Amino acid sequence: MRLLTLFLFLSSTAFGQMAYTDSIERHRDAYRADFLKPGNGPLKNEADVAALRFFAPDSAYRVIATAQRTLNAEPFDMPTYSGKTSPYVSYATLSFTLNGQPCQLTVFRSLRLASNPKYRDYLFLPIKDATSGGETYGGGRYLDLRLGSIREGKLLLDFNKAYNPYCAYSDGYSCPIPPAGNRLTVAINAGEMTYGKEH
Repeated sequence: MRLLTLFLFLSSTAFGQMAYTDSIERHRDAYRADFLKPGNGPLKNEADVAALRFFAPDSAYRVIATAQRTLNAEPFDMPTYSGKTSPYVSYATLSFTLNGQPCQLTVFRSLRLASNPKYRDYLFLPIKDATSGGETYGGGRYLDLRLGSIREGKLLLDFNKAYNPYCAYSDGYSCPIPPAGNRLTVAINAGEMTYGKEH
């Protein structure tokens, strides 16, 4: 009976990982396809898109974070790698454990996008981690979140969906610089890796 129970547990775990892997691969297929739409960024053809690289999907980098709203947050200008700035406001502090280490990140709201009905619920999470400048782009990576993703003070944070800013592929873009408080010492071996071509 114990062997049967163990077998059923391992089978369900394996099936769950396979389903999760499939969902991440579909997400990445849509991400690649989006680059090939007219006017959608620096990658212009299938050869450019084929050079995108990712870590293998890993559900260990899919965590539940506690979201603590930032009270009385003041707008500020977030610097970008082009030297320009963009207005943001801190929305919440995210607390979670990753690879056994307690972590905190701040998620932001763009004041420019907040006035656009299409992106009114958009939240922005720029990060750096121990892979930045090595396996991943040195300028950091981003995650897109939505206000509705925070429920009862909890948020599902999936680093397998972390992606590179346009600056990773080409010069001439104003990519926000992850603030000092969003630079983790833990290695996030998930999401997009360094681009496979020089620019």
